[in-house]
Amino acid sequence: MFEKLLAMKARFEELTTLIGDPTVIADRTRWQKLVKEHSSLEPIVQKFEEYNAESAQAEECKQILAEESDTELLQLAKEELAEHATHLEELTEELKVMLLPKDPNDDKNVIVEIRAGTGGEEASLFGYDLLRMYMRFAERQRWKIEEIDMNYTDLGGVKECVFSINGKGAYSMLKFESGAHRVQRVPETESQGRIHTSAATVAVLPEAEDIDVELNMNDVKVDTYRAGGAGGQYVNRTDSAVRMTHIPTGIVVTCQDEKSQLKNKEKAVRVLKSRLLDFFRSQADKEYADKRKAQVGSGDRSERIRTYNFPQGRVTDHRINMTLYSLDSFLDGDMMQMIEALRLAEQQTLLSEN
Repeated sequence: MFEKLLAMKARFEELTTLIGDPTVIADRTRWQKLVKEHSSLEPIVQKFEEYNAESAQAEECKQILAEESDTELLQLAKEELAEHATHLEELTEELKVMLLPKDPNDDKNVIVEIRAGTGGEEASLFGYDLLRMYMRFAERQRWKIEEIDMNYTDLGGVKECVFSINGKGAYSMLKFESGAHRVQRVPETESQGRIHTSAATVAVLPEAEDIDVELNMNDVKVDTYRAGGAGGQYVNRTDSAVRMTHIPTGIVVTCQDEKSQLKNKEKAVRVLKSRLLDFFRSQADKEYADKRKAQVGSGDRSERIRTYNFPQGRVTDHRINMTLYSLDSFLDGDMMQMIEALRLAEQQTLLSEN
């Protein structure tokens, strides 16, 4: 571990020199790449320097214990050495976590898809609850939200919706949300007060960049049609809605949220690229998929990952057996406690494998 840390520190110092070099600054593309690498190394180098300072202080205490005879001074050195030893253990664990392989998609923006599952209109209403929950969470992080394809029901639910969330670390926080979400509550339409169980599925995809996926538009069939759905002044008036079919994979994307056909096409391409990235990644990286399943569930949309129980006011994540009795605030976007627990579970599994 320490050999790797020393190499990273040496590279960090090299980068510090390079990004201040006028000849490097003149090459904007290279400079930006080096700055990004420098920024990614800085936290772990700072933590390593903290470890080295703590280690040096511990050595001073050991030297006092070996050379001094004063009883009071020896006792003080023993106490300080114990404190340093505890801190060094903590810093070692932190460094181990920081050295874990990073998901290359963690810093990316995300495309979120929500679809009503079993349960009819109640499932659609629950789908809207999930939509609002993610939007409120994004607002708390001061991230940007952009609607892409929203299919609302007459009662205010969502049959399906697609939207993007743009913000630093969006995928790292939301990637564990993919799967089947179950709700248990008494629907407003239930006259006898019986609890119903409904479900909605969520897919969180890292938004693909141009360097991630090369999309050949000759492989894409594009259809335009008149937008439809509840609400909206422009629906059914112009052929602004767009449907894209990627012929080699059969992936279909629709977008009708904008009045402009051109804007709908641009949004559809973004979603199509992200779905293709997800498709190719799942096809090519079986080992990665197996590891993810071992960590916090497979994330497959057929797998129930979480239950929202309204009568008991609880939300339970079945992958880590965690229950919070704060359903109202959770649905209002206060999700960080659960997200951090899921991330910790992933880290612990990765540590046990390394």
